Amino acid sequence: MGSKIMQVENDTMIRHIKNAFVYSFAGLIAAWKNELAFRGEAVVIATMLPIGFWMGRTAIERALLIGSCLLILITELLNSAVETVVDRIGLEHNELSKRAKDLGSAAAFISMISAAIVWGLIAYARFLA
Repeated sequence: MGSKIMQVENDTMIRHIKNAFVYSFAGLIAAWKNELAFRGEAVVIATMLPIGFWMGRTAIERALLIGSCLLILITELLNSAVETVVDRIGLEHNELSKRAKDLGSAAAFISMISAAIVWGLIAYARFLA
């Protein structure tokens, strides 16, 4: 009996992981097709990642350089999700809708500033210090 329950739980977990992968991949495809900002940031970051591997001298520096870039993409995806939900609710002007979109945009902007600081500090240590 316990073995059968364990099998059902394992099947459910495997199905959950598979579904999570499928939905996540669908989200990335949707972002690529529908979000100009995401496409632009992804192209720039794809160029920067090899530079990050080269510029970072330690595993920690590389993790910071690459992680700060991935944070930009994560934040842009969340910002796009907020904008999509707000637009789904209604396209007429609403101060709360505007605030939600502005807050998402501000989060994306701060993630870019954070990445610029990380890259600047590590570049400074690598080339000027």
